This record gives sequence, C-alpha cells and structure tokens, in this order.
Amino acid sequence: MRHTDINPDVDRLTLTDVLAALSDPLRVGLVRLLADGQEHNFGEFAVPVAKSTLSHHLKVLNAAGLTWRREEGTRCYLRLRRDDIDTRFPRLLDTVLDAADRDDVGNHVTSPGAAR
Repeated sequence: MRHTDINPDVDRLTLTDVLAALSDPLRVGLVRLLADGQEHNFGEFAVPVAKSTLSHHLKVLNAAGLTWRREEGTRCYLRLRRDDIDTRFPRLLDTVLDAADRDDVGNHVTSPGAAR
C-alpha cells in the first residue's frame, strides 16, 4: 500500500512499493542524483518531461518512502532516505545504483552542480 502521508515511518515501507517506484528509468535517475546525500530543491532537476510529470514521479518516490520531503513556503526540498532504506532493505539501493550506473539507466536526469 502506497502511503499518503508525506514521510512514512520506516516500519511501514514495503519492498513491493520501493521496487515499483524504482521501476521507471526517470525515477531511477532521480534517485541517482539524490544518492549524493544532499537535500535538493524540486526546481534543480533537469528532466525531459513537463513539471507536472516530474511532480508525479517525485510523489511516487515519496509515497514509496524513498525520499524525505520538506516544504518551505512554496519550495519543496527532497533527500534520499538512504539510512532508512538500508536499514529496512540492506544493500538494495547499492545494488540498484550499481546496476543503473552499469546499464546507464537514468543518465538523462541531471542537476546543475550534481557530481556524476
């Protein structure tokens, strides 16, 4: 069951939700950028889709519990819940990120200032 609350508790995260969220190349690209451990503003992402589509993809990642979302006024900030995901599903993100790097999945998602 995908969560409707902004930042679901780690105990409520499910493998099927996380895997479903990671089944899209654009979302994998977003996770690759967020894997730098920094908080990113929604507007930082350069993606080949409309803002509304990007918003949908970010909501999917958040609903699955992969990201923390913080709102400040009209701005939305995200960061990867790396420690929570690693606690709940050990080595899953490492495996996904290694495979994405090897297979060039998500390279079409960029962010100015993000190290690749």
